[in-house]
Amino acid sequence: MLVFTGTSVANAAQSGRRVAKAAVSDKVHKRKVSKSSLRTRQKGVLRAAAVPAKPSFGEIAGLQHGGDALDLKSSVAFVVDQDTQEVLFSKNEHAVLPIASLTKLMTGLVISEAKLAQDEVITITQDDVDTEKGSRSRLKVGTVLTRGELMHLALMSSENRAAHALGRSYPGGLPVFVSQMNAKAKLLGMADTRYVEPTGLSSKNQSTARDLATLVNVAHGDAVLRELTTSPSYQVEVGNRTLQFNTTNRLVKNPAWDIGLQKTGYISEAGRCLVMQTKVAGRKLIMVFLDSAGKLSRLGDAERVKRWVESSPAIKATGALNGVSKA
Repeated sequence: MLVFTGTSVANAAQSGRRVAKAAVSDKVHKRKVSKSSLRTRQKGVLRAAAVPAKPSFGEIAGLQHGGDALDLKSSVAFVVDQDTQEVLFSKNEHAVLPIASLTKLMTGLVISEAKLAQDEVITITQDDVDTEKGSRSRLKVGTVLTRGELMHLALMSSENRAAHALGRSYPGGLPVFVSQMNAKAKLLGMADTRYVEPTGLSSKNQSTARDLATLVNVAHGDAVLRELTTSPSYQVEVGNRTLQFNTTNRLVKNPAWDIGLQKTGYISEAGRCLVMQTKVAGRKLIMVFLDSAGKLSRLGDAERVKRWVESSPAIKATGALNGVSKA
């Protein structure tokens, strides 16, 4: 039989308080450890986010360090009057660089000129999944769309699986399609242009600003390409779902701009790219911007050129500006 004296009760109580205090201290310690681990993980994320992006080919070549009269942020720029072929602005226009999804403009041109049935049904397969950059897509394997729908998504929202499926389903398959892309480039006099696939995910798809201006001029003559590249948004039915896609170029929705054809592009090796046919101060202009470092800087460069032309609508050949050429 246990007998509790006053002292033993006091000792027991004191011991209980020590146990309780230790338990609380342990909980506090665990919270501190948890917070410390969280901060460590957060710092790890921040450190990972701070890792510099892979330098573009233009950056490696030193093109981003050249200044120009308009203080453009793109390493390469080329602005030409579509009617007169007068060059209004040029900067490193002969530099051969990766062109990212500007590639899809040639993809669309080859498909359009082939006069293939736009209502033909094409299924997205595993072959269309990006193994080059690991980019994501809302067009899952097994998605069934028409050729016309794939064209719209490829040209408006730069959908990579859509572009690849267009090339893969071309008569003769992907190798024949790519050869057609290169044959068309050669026919147009795009001597410094080379394609290896239809999406632009490969850095081996390369061209110059001058060559791309030629492509824009020809593509602008195609009503289908004009319509699809300047479409602000588009919906497709995928199974029981309706997917909404939007343009990759916010200037399309800007009422201050009159854009007849456009295409954007980006991979780390190419930087941010943009080509457009647009009317400015009564002149039909073709603008090409390659290897722009910032996410919005290519659009900012287009705005800078637009303001410059609008402030000098009667620009003559002698008034054209030339950037610092490094190629």
